[in-house]
Amino acid sequence: MDQSFKPTPRTRVRRLGKRAHYDKASVHAVLDAGVLCHVGYVIDGQPYVTPTLYWREGGRLYWHGSSASRMLRHLKQGVPACLTVSHLDGFVLARSGFHHSVNYRAVMALGTAQLVSEDDKHAALEEFVERLFPGRWAELRPPTRQEIKATTVLWMDLDEVSAKIRTGPPVDDEEDYALPVWAGVVPVETAIGRAKADPRLLDGIALPGYLERLEALLAPGRMEGERLAAVG
Repeated sequence: MDQSFKPTPRTRVRRLGKRAHYDKASVHAVLDAGVLCHVGYVIDGQPYVTPTLYWREGGRLYWHGSSASRMLRHLKQGVPACLTVSHLDGFVLARSGFHHSVNYRAVMALGTAQLVSEDDKHAALEEFVERLFPGRWAELRPPTRQEIKATTVLWMDLDEVSAKIRTGPPVDDEEDYALPVWAGVVPVETAIGRAKADPRLLDGIALPGYLERLEALLAPGRMEGERLAAVG
């Protein structure tokens, strides 16, 4: 089984190629660490980039939205698309302005979106919810036929894909390491906060188990406002 994506002229990383990753493990790890992507496409010669939530299932990426969405109505016609996911992990401060950088993880996927059929749409939306909050779908009111009809779900094969990743400290010119200038990395984290109940929540409804598990990871006695480091 092939464990890498074959670089193409469009996905081969040309600038700082040592940061390129074409293996599926690295690509999947970047994708699975996030929930927000940006989808690029062209309508009548005008480029657009739309942020949206996504999820991965095997070798496919999925995203959804209102059936009235211009992006979704356009993409389901089979036009080329570019989907990107990125995470900022830190500011890299070097001893010269030229060598300042950031630590990051990013994936770019090129392809053609396909429409999820009406028969498969319900299962795809369930997969989306369950990926984030395992066990929640069974608690929810089932979607109505009209709600399903009003939602479009697209998928795109992970075929023409590359990842680009930078980690580690600054890389300065050798002679600059003798300069009396602070250098290093300022970490950047995306975080999950404590769950806050809806003010209209019915009395007696406990925090769901999947959220209790997140709460349990928060050290006892933490000040309000501190956050749990999570994806990104």
